[in-house]
Amino acid sequence: MGRSAGAVVAIGGGVVLALQARINGRLGTELGDGLIAATISFIIGLVILITAVAVTPTARAGVKRLTHALRTRQLQPWQCLGGVVGAWYVTSQGLTVTLLGVAVFTVAVVAGQVMSSLVVDRAGIAPGDPQPITGPRAFGAALAVVAVGVAVSDEFSRPGHLWLALIPALAGAGLGWQQAVNGQVRKFADSVAVASTLNFAVGLVALLIATAVDIAVRGLPNPLPSEWWLYVGGTLGPIALSTAVFAVRLIGVLMVGLCAVAGQLAGAVLLDVADDVVQPATVAGVVITFVAVGVAALPRRE
Repeated sequence: MGRSAGAVVAIGGGVVLALQARINGRLGTELGDGLIAATISFIIGLVILITAVAVTPTARAGVKRLTHALRTRQLQPWQCLGGVVGAWYVTSQGLTVTLLGVAVFTVAVVAGQVMSSLVVDRAGIAPGDPQPITGPRAFGAALAVVAVGVAVSDEFSRPGHLWLALIPALAGAGLGWQQAVNGQVRKFADSVAVASTLNFAVGLVALLIATAVDIAVRGLPNPLPSEWWLYVGGTLGPIALSTAVFAVRLIGVLMVGLCAVAGQLAGAVLLDVADDVVQPATVAGVVITFVAVGVAALPRRE
């Protein structure tokens, strides 16, 4: 039951990520700067999380447990830096999406994420026992990359600059590590809210540095848009992150990544249905991704 619940939560988190990406993408278009849009989203998310921690007694107790774990070296300082990966992921979007296209970027990220997830699970960096690289898990990971490739195949239009795909691939590899260390923070704090808050705080610091450089090079963005819904993405970030922090302890890093990808593609289809622009390739990618999740979840033969 625990694994099933973890998978459902992770898939739900992927759906939320799809909606957040659509909203933040529109905000970035209005501002003329995707990096600043991401920074605004992080700020809103962090304010929400700090408020939640401040008003929740169990979360405040989690801060004390986290501080104690750091002081006694049960938790290492480097395990608290998962938020840097989120900032790097957003920065890599701004650096490469225009040249690579969304399709190549997405496939590179997923490829890096699922491969690193296999290694992270095998090394036991996440909470729980180490998980070996079995045939079904490796095949499921490879099938997920194929599924995403199929889902975004209509968008492959920029074959040049493929060497730049290393940047999102590294960002994707970092996502596997991020989920693992965030799970460790949650384990010692015994609070999803505390782990998510720390991740957002660290990520925001990194984003603010990147934003300062961005403004120095490109100048100020367009004025803030007045449409309130363009800022809803900032409220969805904590939800999506919290699902991963919760689920990783139950199903491991690889399954969290696969389920989140399945949820993102399913969310993309739902959004396409709402816009009446459903792409058959995206639907096919969703089906293949869910097959990949099922294959990777097959029990190991003793």
